[in-house]
Amino acid sequence: MIQSSEEGRVPEPVKPDRFIDSVNCAIAGIIHATRTEKHMRNHFISAGVVLLVALFLRVNPLEFALLALSILFVLFAELINTAVEAVVDLVSPGYNHLAKIAKDTAAGAVLVAACGAAIMGYLILAKYILPLYGEVLAMFGAPSDIGTMVSILIVTIVVIMLKGLLGKGSPLHGGAPSGHAAIAFSIATAASLNSRDPLTSLLSVALALMVSHSRLFMRIHTMGEVVAGSCLGAGLTFIVLYVFKFLGS
Repeated sequence: MIQSSEEGRVPEPVKPDRFIDSVNCAIAGIIHATRTEKHMRNHFISAGVVLLVALFLRVNPLEFALLALSILFVLFAELINTAVEAVVDLVSPGYNHLAKIAKDTAAGAVLVAACGAAIMGYLILAKYILPLYGEVLAMFGAPSDIGTMVSILIVTIVVIMLKGLLGKGSPLHGGAPSGHAAIAFSIATAASLNSRDPLTSLLSVALALMVSHSRLFMRIHTMGEVVAGSCLGAGLTFIVLYVFKFLGS
């Protein structure tokens, strides 16, 4: 809060006297961080999703408390990171190596908190989600080795054909859809259906997501091209493997 007693004088900061004023200032800070920081908005969205999942799975009170503490710690770290960035920008508007270190270290604190929350979330929610996911994978059964290879080859051929028809990029660089994302999700889908193991499936999908993200990070593809490739790879592989299973039964 800032108050000026006389016209023409430099405003002086005033510390809130009442508790409600302090709360309002704190809420204003949270709103500012949410409005200006994309990561803060993402954290809030992720927190809402996790809490809804925990409510749906009916976790016990202790597990819910641990999840809530993990979420609050990530939000706390992001707020501190926003405050550090504001102070650094105020003190050093231009580029400064020490200012960069301060910002990078604060961002690193958020990353450490997020990793801790992810580990906590997995340890708590895995025992509820993995058995259900395993039952879904078991419904489709294990596809044949030939079906797996054929599905990946078909995905590759379709990607090349689409790039040729659309006339953008090359088979291995740029254009729509993203070939790397398509093949990565094709392999992840095949690995999930072959192993029928929830953890193996999740790790395969995580690896496919990392491959897809690298295409965005390197600015080789747009989000739409990566999403199109991911859906094409997973969907086409699932259809081919299901057809092979149906013909073989």
